This record gives sequence, structure tokens and C-alpha cells, in this order.
Amino acid sequence: MKRHKVFVTRTLPVDPLEICGNGIDVEVFAQDRSPTTDELQAGIQGATGLVSLLTDPIDGALLGANPSLRIVANVAVGYNNIDVEVATQKGIWVTNTPDVLTEATADGTWALILAAARRLGEGERILRSGQFTGWSPTLLLGKELRGATLGIFGFGRIGQAVARRAVGFGMQILYHSRSAIPEEITQPLGARLVSKEELLSSSDILTIHCPLTNETHHTFDGAAFATMKKGSILINTARGPVVDEEALVQALTNGHLTSAGLDVFEHEPAVNKDLLEMPNVVLLPHMGSATIEGRIDMGEKVLINIRT
Repeated sequence: MKRHKVFVTRTLPVDPLEICGNGIDVEVFAQDRSPTTDELQAGIQGATGLVSLLTDPIDGALLGANPSLRIVANVAVGYNNIDVEVATQKGIWVTNTPDVLTEATADGTWALILAAARRLGEGERILRSGQFTGWSPTLLLGKELRGATLGIFGFGRIGQAVARRAVGFGMQILYHSRSAIPEEITQPLGARLVSKEELLSSSDILTIHCPLTNETHHTFDGAAFATMKKGSILINTARGPVVDEEALVQALTNGHLTSAGLDVFEHEPAVNKDLLEMPNVVLLPHMGSATIEGRIDMGEKVLINIRT
């Protein structure tokens, strides 16, 4: 019986052989980095399965050059790094790993919300640099969440999980989504569907949870930031290119936005140098879903996709 080859582009927190079982030869890229295009091409020669990360560009040229490939299993909720149209034309399955990262990403989003609203990053830097001279009634005054309006752009699994947490903080919840969400979900949350314009103009804190598509690329641009409520906060744990970072820098510089919390970046892993220098911006290295439990579940799910 012919053995199948599967190429895995990064080391996973689970053993592929234990899950894939007999009949499958698993090759894991040896370096702790994303493979180059040439390394990726060499790795999938003769492979029927590819386990990729969202940092791996799986384009039409790569798919077309490997006729043996039958499935691309992405270790991510999204799949914007894969040319799905070409894969479909060639009969190649494309899978992702939804659900397993929902709660972890929602927790990570709330870490950014709290850090940005309460200026936690600024406080830690002052303390570590020896500039803290004692309590003051005017030291690092932030935004109270109780009674504030949380706007959620994209109300899928993660957006809904973020909203559930907002209830405990006594926040008003608005959301904008491609389609209305059933009342049995929104009513217990008190979440109300609004237009994008109302979401922007009414939210004290606006958090992004939409996929990256041609339609959502740079949907948060200069015009969007100008529409946002003055003094509001932007949070992004979705995909970097949804935000025009130059426009964000301008909105933060002119004081229209109070602060921002970002876990993803437009040109990741590169980070806009102006954002790096802004004390009112909380920056994380794409770690919103980085829990032990979540990553194990993610690795198991992607390998089950390959196996089946």
C-alpha cells in the first residue's frame, strides 16, 4: 500500500505521528522559522498533505507545481494565506481550525482592552525605569469600562465571546456584521446590530474581529478613524491589514484616538516604527491565542483534518 507524505511547516505542540498514525510519513521543517519559498517547494515535493501556518504563502504557483497535493490544512482560524480559488480548481481540500482558539483569543482581546483603557503598559514602563515616585491622584488616569460602549466589528465566534465578557463589566454592546445574528445569541448580551458608521461614531472602545478579505483590507482607514468617536480606543486581534497603520498613526498623533491595542500588524512581523515609539499604544507579538490548551487543541485538530 502506498504511503502518504505530509509536510509540516513548523513544529507543533503535539506529536504528528501519534495522531496521523500508520501509513503516513510526516516531515516537519527543521528550523524554528517559516520556510522560504524554495524550502516550502522542496518540502512538499511528492506530498499529498501540507500543514501550513498563516505566515506561509500558499499561492497558485506553489499549488500548481505540486500535482500530488490533495489537502492543505491551515493551523489558523483564517485561510487568507492560501489561494483557495486555485486549490478548488485543482481539487485540493483546504481546512482550518475554527472553535479551538475562540476563548483564548477573546481573553487576549480583553487583555488588550484593559491594558489600553487603563494605561497598563505606560505604568509598567514608568515603574521599571525607576520613574515612579509614589501615588498621585492624577497619575496615569485611564478610562473606566462600566457604562462605556464596546463596539465589535465582526460578530462571529470570537466577537460573541468578547461580548460575553463585556457583560460582566457593565458595558453597552454594539456590533456590525455581514448578517444579523439570531436573537437567542444577542438578546442575553444586550448586543445591538448597527451600521458601520454608527459603530464607529458611538463606540468608546472598538475591537476588530472580522476576517481579512478584499472587502475588509484597510476598512479602518483615515475616513474610518475620522468617523470614530473622539477619545476612543481601537483594538485589533484579527488581521493586521484590516487597519491602515499610517492612518492609525495619524489618528493617534492628532489625539482623535486616545490609544490602541494591537496583536497583529499590517506588514507582520515588521511593526510600524511610529507605533513602536508611541507610549499610548499596547503592542503584542501575535500572541492573542497563545495558550497551552488552545495550541494543543489546534495542533490536534489540524492533524485530524490531514488524517481524515
